[in-house]
Order: sequence, then structure tokens, then C-alpha cells
Amino acid sequence: MTTHTSSTSAQIRFDGQVAIVTGAGGGLGRSHALQLAARGAKVVVNDLGVARDGSGNEQSAAERVVAEIRAAGGQAIASAASVTDPAAVQEMVEHTMREWGRIDILVNNAGFLRDKSFSKMSIEDFRAIVDVHLMGAVHCTKAVWEIMKQQNYGRIVMTTSSSGLFGNFGQANYGAAKMALVGLMQTLGIEGEKYGIRVNCLAPTAATRMTEDLMSAEVLAQLTPESVTPGMLYLVSADAPTKTVLCAGAGTFSRSSITLSDGVHIGGRPDAVELLVANLDKLHDRSGEIVPVAGHQQGQMEVTKALQARAQ
Repeated sequence: MTTHTSSTSAQIRFDGQVAIVTGAGGGLGRSHALQLAARGAKVVVNDLGVARDGSGNEQSAAERVVAEIRAAGGQAIASAASVTDPAAVQEMVEHTMREWGRIDILVNNAGFLRDKSFSKMSIEDFRAIVDVHLMGAVHCTKAVWEIMKQQNYGRIVMTTSSSGLFGNFGQANYGAAKMALVGLMQTLGIEGEKYGIRVNCLAPTAATRMTEDLMSAEVLAQLTPESVTPGMLYLVSADAPTKTVLCAGAGTFSRSSITLSDGVHIGGRPDAVELLVANLDKLHDRSGEIVPVAGHQQGQMEVTKALQARAQ
């Protein structure tokens, strides 16, 4: 069943704010950059790619998106910094500060694929994906973190994936990097809270340069980048949540959570493993599951159950 939500009157705007979007030369990143600019943000369009015009002439993909933004009346600058190069990322951030004096939004979107089954995947292919998706996000986030702390305001989006959340054949490298971003979000959301920094993850399903050869034309027509970008806009808005994994694709939005079941207390008995197997129904019972606010909540629950068992 299709559910339509009621419309709201207050438009989300980013006037006076500065946003950096990595991997913004095409696809999802381009859509993000255009929409942020259309809603008032000054945008740093970061991309390493090269685009070709109708005559076959090469142009920086980032510069092409900047031209689109400026033609529409927005403000933007291009950056060709590689997210895998901490010095280049730092220079991008410093240049942004010289130009506009603040950084409010960071969208970590840069990425690529090197798909193979794990048995056929080289360590180099594994490391290359981790370097761009995970460490690229780390480099960019680290470069803006103190700025956002001093401002007492910041919005950061990590681009995760269903491949990380749920797995996907041939994407051990990509899935590992994408799930690592969820772990990064979980901790940074805690550390940034008192500074007004909110950190979230977007798990998009969209037709991009990475996926155009993997899906049929009919499917790709539904999975436009523009159908995902509203989710990003929500996650970087003034009223954004923090530590949320928002899944988005084809105009549908849902939330994915890492939960903890109520479980079963067995104790340190010699036959503990046998009792565990005998109580798998309690282990898998989701009726009392929670979404922990932090990692220590798991330990608290376990100790509480142990103490309650001892008191009985």
C-alpha cells in the first residue's frame, strides 16, 4: 500500500549556511549540491571526476555543477581534493573558511565500487574501498570537526549502504566500509551532542555512476538521485535527528536501527552452551528489544540480569 503524508507549510532552508558535498560531480552528490544551493546554502562541490560536454570537450565535473548552481542564482566553488589525501582535504576546508568563514554541513558522499566475491578480491581492492568510503569520510569529518565545535553547530551525513547494513554478494569491501561508517556515526553523535553537532547516516538506493550498469532501465528510472536527496536535506536541517540511519530510494523513506533483544540470562554454568541452544526462542524474541543510546547499555543490561538472577 502506498502511503502519502500530509504537506507542511514551513520550507526547510539553509540561508547563510555553508555546505561541503564530496563526490558531487554527478549522480547523488550533484543532486545534493544542487538542492542545498537551491535552498540557500553556499556549496563546496568536491569531485575528482572529469565530464564531457556535447562536443566531447573535457571539463571538471565539479566545475560543471558549480556552473549549474551559479546559473540558477546560487553560490558555489569547486574542489578537486581527493578525500584520501588529508592535506588536500585540509586545504579545501581552509579555502572554504577563507571564502565564507564557516562550515555548517558536511555530506560525505564520495565513493566507488570494486565488486568481486571475497575469494577473488585482492587486498588492494579491499583497502582502496575502505580508503575512500571510510577514511575519506574520516579525513573530511576530522577537518571540519573543530570548526563545528567552535560554532556550536554542525550537521554531518555519512553515506552508508544496504550492502553494509544487510550484506550483498560481491561487496565485502564496500559493505565493511559502509557499516564502519555507521559505527563512526554512533560515536560522533555522542561526542558531538553537547556542541550542537548532529551526525547521521543516509543509505541511498539511487542510479549513479556506480550503479548504471547494474540495473535495468525501468528500475533505474525509479531510482533517481533526486528521490533520495530529500532525506539528506532532512538529516542536515536545523531540526535534524542524530544517530539516525535513514534509508531512501524511489521516493520511499524508512529507518534502520541496530537493536538489542531482551535476551536470556543463563549464567556461568558448565552446560551454559546447551542451555543457550535450548533457549534460542528467547534469544531471538524481538518483543522487548531496544535501540541502545550507547554501547555501555549492553553491559548494563547484562549485569542487571545477572544481579537479578543472583537475588532470586
